[in-house]
Amino acid sequence: MTLPHPGRALADAAPVPYWLDRPARPDPLPPLTGTHTADLLVIGGGYAGLWTALLAKEADPDADVLLVDAGTCGWAASGRNGGFCAASLTHGLANGVDRFPGEIAELERLGRENLDAIEATLVRYGIDCDFERTGELAVAVEPYQLTGLAADAELARRYGRDARLLDRDQVRAEVASPTYLGGLWDADRTALLDPAKLAWGLRRAALDVGVRVHEHTRVTGLAADGAALRATTAGGADAAPGVVRARRVVLATNAFPPLLRRLRARVVPVYDYALTTEPLSAAQRDAIGWRHRQGLADTGNQFHYYRLTADGRILFGGYDAVYHYGNRVTPALERREATFRTLASHFFTTFPQLADVRFSHRWGGVIDTCTRFCAFFGTAHSGRLAYATGFTGLGVGATRFAARVTLDLLAGADTPLTRLDLVRRKPLPFPPEPFRAAGINLTRWSLARADARNGRRNIWLRTLDRLGLGFDS
Repeated sequence: MTLPHPGRALADAAPVPYWLDRPARPDPLPPLTGTHTADLLVIGGGYAGLWTALLAKEADPDADVLLVDAGTCGWAASGRNGGFCAASLTHGLANGVDRFPGEIAELERLGRENLDAIEATLVRYGIDCDFERTGELAVAVEPYQLTGLAADAELARRYGRDARLLDRDQVRAEVASPTYLGGLWDADRTALLDPAKLAWGLRRAALDVGVRVHEHTRVTGLAADGAALRATTAGGADAAPGVVRARRVVLATNAFPPLLRRLRARVVPVYDYALTTEPLSAAQRDAIGWRHRQGLADTGNQFHYYRLTADGRILFGGYDAVYHYGNRVTPALERREATFRTLASHFFTTFPQLADVRFSHRWGGVIDTCTRFCAFFGTAHSGRLAYATGFTGLGVGATRFAARVTLDLLAGADTPLTRLDLVRRKPLPFPPEPFRAAGINLTRWSLARADARNGRRNIWLRTLDRLGLGFDS
């Protein structure tokens, strides 16, 4: 079968995130001007910041909570991800076992409770974000990956997960792709949702409980001011600079340049890319099956993630994870035509029966990653500021847990959460430039080479494995 030309399939794709390109997007809230005080200032209006503000008001309705964002709530990673809301707090069970062997059983329990609590919150506040508990299907597309799937299945069962190993015929009965050689269906620890609707719903819930929210408000400085912290904002063409004096601050800026210098060596911004198709016809849906609507991911080092949307599109993303020298972050890097063509080509290899499908949207976004691939936590300014960052693309669910942790840290409380190694330990830092870019790019090259050589890891990757370092695609 001759596959379609990726460029033609992409010709009409809008260069904006599908999730954000809809009339349901709420009107922006006014920027902050003048001088303000607050009990708690939350910097960042993505999931981490929104969950923090909402949970803080639920815990203390009388607290004065103020949230600011440089854009609009959910405009960055929280509004442009794949919408996989996973129970894992450790970027997968295997990563958690490797890094936190003494408490992984507890982290698995906390992760499941966290996912259940997210679902309960959506019901309580009437947040309609197309939440569906579909589970996730990992697929092997090369023979060597079958061994890894079997090992993952055994590990999952050891920790009580409902994981089912599928052979070639069984996995193709679930989703019809000629590339699938086997699969592992973890049925109950991943939900799919509409990420932008989640962010907008959390924003509305926060406003409803009394959180003050200001958008288009970029914080440019943070300093001690007596027993409080003083945050200054940039202002702009339509707004004068502002000042907030807050007793406590949560920093939830994730991939963007941190206001704490100590974080600059531990977090790097990595660009991820995705496509969505036009809505599939009934015949196209019949051609691929996918009646259980699982989230899917293949198991290469450079992996793809994909899922069905509520209106019957396929979102197809991943593979390339691109770091730019000097932790560079700019909107221009969200458009990478070579990656879009690569993704389109891989899509048609995966689903050749959809050769007549065209893409409606193409976009990129920046992810905060660290050397342990899951969030880390800390405080600064004598405990008056707390942060969580480094989610590495699995923050849709983990950010709510992180919000609980940061609020406990701000309270100076000794709790089961603050006693976790996950919370107390920090990841190893990345080296300074130019070694940072050289090391990351060498790692990307090595991962691609391993995928092309039946998974064989070269000496560079084996060294990183021994050191507990790495770079996740």
